[in-house]
Amino acid sequence: MMKHFSSILLHLTRRGVRLAAAACILLAACAPAATPTPAATPSGPVELAVMTHDSFAVSEDLVRSFEQANNAKLTFIKSGDTGAALNRAILTKSSPQADVFYGVDNTFLSRALKEDIFEPYAPPGLADIPAAFKLDPSNRALPVDYGDVCINYDKAYFAGKNLPVPQSLEDLAKPEYKGLLAVENPATSSPGLAFLLATIAHFGPQKYLEYWNSLVSNQVAVVNDWETAYYTNFSGSSGKGPQPMVVSYASSPAAEVIYAETPPADAPTASITAPGTCFRQVEFVGILKGTAKRALAEKFVDFMLSVPFQEDVPLQMFVYPVNEQAALPDAFTQYAAVAEQPASLPPDEVAANREAWIQAWTEAVLR
Repeated sequence: MMKHFSSILLHLTRRGVRLAAAACILLAACAPAATPTPAATPSGPVELAVMTHDSFAVSEDLVRSFEQANNAKLTFIKSGDTGAALNRAILTKSSPQADVFYGVDNTFLSRALKEDIFEPYAPPGLADIPAAFKLDPSNRALPVDYGDVCINYDKAYFAGKNLPVPQSLEDLAKPEYKGLLAVENPATSSPGLAFLLATIAHFGPQKYLEYWNSLVSNQVAVVNDWETAYYTNFSGSSGKGPQPMVVSYASSPAAEVIYAETPPADAPTASITAPGTCFRQVEFVGILKGTAKRALAEKFVDFMLSVPFQEDVPLQMFVYPVNEQAALPDAFTQYAAVAEQPASLPPDEVAANREAWIQAWTEAVLR
């Protein structure tokens, strides 16, 4: 009897389960359809911070094209001249204020590498850059542009005086050029430092001060910055300055044409590019250590080495592109010059001696 009762109970239980399951299916069929989960809203642009020196410039159209292609927002942090900007990057390396740093040049390169502020990256664009510009074998600092610091001269002055244009650093100390040269203080001016380095490369660390003493005897004019030297002292720009020669850039003659209210038929100035008289500055970009946006930072480096950016460089910053595929604007090909044999010094030698050289120069020239 008990066994029979148990069988009945089991039968009823199984039947109840089947009825309950059927009810659940019916309720599900009658219930309203579930509202689908909305798709995630696309996130806003990712900000990429780029620390630069104050002379950095790029066309707005190019900035927008990068931002649109990469869902990004570029923020440029201008931080003074090259030395000041690098100091800021070094002092904040434990808590970086940017993702990318642009603008360290070959006179400060060794310091940047010694401080280990960059992450290595080998972009595809390196294939289009000559080996002479690749000064960091570890690819932490990648070349972007270059420019030659040279002596620029006022063509009309030399033609009017029937005076030959100097063709060497030694010529500048000759009596016929007395009082005709303006230079910048290397302690306060990037082109001033570049010209000092050209003299050290040419005469050597032991004898460059002797050369500077000869320039002082020949009444060289020394000013603190490029703007004063070029726009106040130099006769080739204002037409009123007392010196027909000035330390400037080999691209300055092209700028004279481009920015003239009435473009002249020819540039009123030119550069002395004889062997050893110019010093080549190469500027680099690097991905800062600690960035949380490594992938986007790589894309920005690729962008800087791409042909569109490289072709924008000359008329924005009056320097030359390092990418051999980039075409130069007509004004550069017609009026600017490239030094075939510029002076150079190893970056580590510059880094080790820069301050001592400047101090010795200051004592010898400004005493």
